[in-house]
Amino acid sequence: MQAAAQALGLVLDEVVLDRLMAYLQLLQRWNQVYNLTALRDPALMLSHHLVDCLTVLPALRRWAATVEAATAADEGAGAGRTASPRALRILDAGSGGGLPGVVLAAVEPAWQVACVDTVAKKASFIRQVAAELRMPNLQGLHARVENLQAPAAMASTGGAVDRTSAAGYHLITSRAFASLSDFTRLSAHLLAPGGVWLAMKGKSPDDEQAALPSDVELFHVEHLQVPGLDAQRCLVWMRRKSA
Repeated sequence: MQAAAQALGLVLDEVVLDRLMAYLQLLQRWNQVYNLTALRDPALMLSHHLVDCLTVLPALRRWAATVEAATAADEGAGAGRTASPRALRILDAGSGGGLPGVVLAAVEPAWQVACVDTVAKKASFIRQVAAELRMPNLQGLHARVENLQAPAAMASTGGAVDRTSAAGYHLITSRAFASLSDFTRLSAHLLAPGGVWLAMKGKSPDDEQAALPSDVELFHVEHLQVPGLDAQRCLVWMRRKSA
């Protein structure tokens, strides 16, 4: 894990590494009964799941930095000041065993991450992970994405506009959940103003792009290299079209 993090340019302290390995152990243990993933070998779970999800962190940190900088600008902050990242909310749609949601929450405790799945036992697993690993920023939800309610907006302070306080999630992500069209259509009501969708894919889904809803645009495809894996990976970034 540490070697993979270093290959990605990530610095993970011992607390984070221990948390990720404890999550792997829980995933392995629960998987013996509840079939959270088709992989059974802990080494493969590490490389194909945890490291695979860890690979998105540099891109997500860049995204978070732009949100925080924009919020600081709205608030009239001075040079070098940024808004607190604690207000950023992320939804992992069709999370299954918590991939990538648990990994994101484990590495970035300031991010508020909700993992939603239609299977009750998988949502229960996420809640158990949050409890055992003491991750108050992680939430497990049992629901269909299309029936989920957006989190309420938080009150802004001092009358200033705060982009992190708008109702909904600032980022909605998925990994092997659905087509781009279904992913954006089913979760559109949950996306905060100015928010983005992020789909983790293998090959670039050129055929899916043409089927996107008319009010959604794909604005960036970011190709990734997962340390230790010879496989194609990419991140598909989408947002609502400007009026």
